[in-house]
Amino acid sequence: MQRATYTIDAADKSLGRLSAQIAGLLRGKHKPDFAPHKDAGDFVVVRHADRIRFSGKKLENKIYYHHSGYLGGMKRTALWQKLQKNPDWVLRKTVWGMLPKNKLRAEQIKRMKILKAEPR
Repeated sequence: MQRATYTIDAADKSLGRLSAQIAGLLRGKHKPDFAPHKDAGDFVVVRHADRIRFSGKKLENKIYYHHSGYLGGMKRTALWQKLQKNPDWVLRKTVWGMLPKNKLRAEQIKRMKILKAEPR
């Protein structure tokens, strides 16, 4: 099986549309011999993940929730805070959610590399 490498420039692209494109490439849905049970996807390299475009007021209003498991352990973090701290986490989380929920998902997400931003 031959795995190709796709390089995607994420600058000024919508997060959801970009994530759906990446998830399709990781699964191998663009190949003529695609089967849902086979792991025949390709490698994806994403550049400029810190310059993804968001529509509307998502930067201020979108909130990610995390619970520690203890009483009162709900943590809330806004999208703009996540982008400041770790910009590739947001893209990785959306692609992770678009992959099928089975044992292939962990192997498919490993083929996605997000390049760090170059200093300007």
